[in-house]
Amino acid sequence: MTHEVRGVAAAPGIAVGPVKWLASAPVTSASDAPGSDVDAEISRAEAAFEAVAARYSAQALDAKGPAADILFMTSALAADPALLDQVRAGIRAGGPTAHSVTEAVRHFADQLTALGGMMAERASDLRDVGQRVVAELLGEDPPGIPDSTEPFVLAAQDLAPADTATLDPAIVVGLLTVAGGPTSHTAILAKALGIPAVVAAPGAADIAENTVVVVDGTTGVVELEPDSARREEVAAVRARQADAPTGPGRTADGHAVPLLANVGSVADAELAVELGAEGVGLFRTEFLFLGRQSAPTVAEQTEQYADIFRALGDRPITVRTLDAGSDKPLPFLNLPDEENPALGVRGLRLSSVDEGTLLDQLTAIEAARAATGATVNVMAPMVGTVEEANYFAARAREAGVRSPGVMIEIPAAAIRSEHLGAEVDFFSIGTNDLSQYLFGADRMSSTLAALHNPWQPALAATIAMVVAGAGKNDVKVGVCGESASNPEFACVLVGLGVDTLSMAPRSLAGVRAQLAAVTLEQCRAAAAAVLAARTADEAVQAARSALGQAK
Repeated sequence: MTHEVRGVAAAPGIAVGPVKWLASAPVTSASDAPGSDVDAEISRAEAAFEAVAARYSAQALDAKGPAADILFMTSALAADPALLDQVRAGIRAGGPTAHSVTEAVRHFADQLTALGGMMAERASDLRDVGQRVVAELLGEDPPGIPDSTEPFVLAAQDLAPADTATLDPAIVVGLLTVAGGPTSHTAILAKALGIPAVVAAPGAADIAENTVVVVDGTTGVVELEPDSARREEVAAVRARQADAPTGPGRTADGHAVPLLANVGSVADAELAVELGAEGVGLFRTEFLFLGRQSAPTVAEQTEQYADIFRALGDRPITVRTLDAGSDKPLPFLNLPDEENPALGVRGLRLSSVDEGTLLDQLTAIEAARAATGATVNVMAPMVGTVEEANYFAARAREAGVRSPGVMIEIPAAAIRSEHLGAEVDFFSIGTNDLSQYLFGADRMSSTLAALHNPWQPALAATIAMVVAGAGKNDVKVGVCGESASNPEFACVLVGLGVDTLSMAPRSLAGVRAQLAAVTLEQCRAAAAAVLAARTADEAVQAARSALGQAK
């Protein structure tokens, strides 16, 4: 076996420990004996689905931040009427109950995978639902985290939300998956928990149980059987990260880089304050809309937004208007099914179907700002043209919003950033979707995960284009995508001229420490090196050399 395995960096940080594999899922077969009483078997299947949905909901109530949102959505999958209808049909056709569940889940998971984008991510969640329902029917324990009192690196083909959301970072010190991608639920939750993670590492499948590894969630490299000196080095790095500097983000020579947090709830906002965030660069508002049959009222929204604004005190907050579509279905919008939701009616484009939802949201945001005195910026997602930027800025200003902006996620917006900048006050670059559209690579495809590596030189070149265009109108540029949480790439972003960085709260310390160790000139040299590189591997090595951290 080689001495290292390469995957895709998904959550920054480094850890060392023995590998323990996630317990395998129960297996069903068409040759299993069917139940003799069809109606009784259908009732048994329905009860199993209800039990699993209830457990997801209970976990969601105990969870915070993105974990709660993901678990609630997964609970809804377990209660999907179409899925249950397919199971009932399989049982009535003479199929074994547990295997009918497996086949129904496979049928819908294949459909979701074919849709791509965020829908493909739901396929992994749906498979987890199926495995837990089958375990319930068979009276077995569902796939779960190994029991250990000593720290270890958790390895799996992929991880489901129910597994990741319950991890104890003091015991599970690193994550390693064969599949997945850098924007998967595993990656999002790992960042929220502060656990280094490497995903999309096919070579990991050959790593034996209890093999000691170093997981580097910043580079995507997994080292096998490191010697004692390397283990001590990793321990020292983790100790330094634990003692990271506090206070505002700035380089060693004093260049200020406000470090902001991505949040979606009051609990997230409180954690961001606790961990030293200077504000919020991305407030996801979807939590108010998902899982509802009718839109929240202006009063409901105002109350929820005000609670989060108050939790932040005098720190500024940037609110993203509703980013939903057929991949995050909202029944009250009556959106048509789309073959490619990632390229369909989502984000600001929803206003073409239901402008009232956008206008109500803008009204509620401004009412919450007025009630709390908070400093609030508001931005729209999925903006691609000058006309769209102009439309959003006009509607926002009519509602009283003082600082409207747009997200730069579509290459067309990056190319025309100079002209979009004449319409709005700021840009926020969402590098997750920008990479997806820039490389024509599904965010959820583990096969294409390397194209979502932030070190791809084309991504840096596109960001540089946005910064240059913004400069023509004195428009500030922030980055709120996952790339901002990579400490070394954060330095590159600063070198490219990005003004603010926003990330999961637990990523703040690592980025703050890295910036404090380098000068602005080193950041600019690293950015220039990435722009000149031919490949992602060359880019990361050249940037490290410029930052004085060559290995």
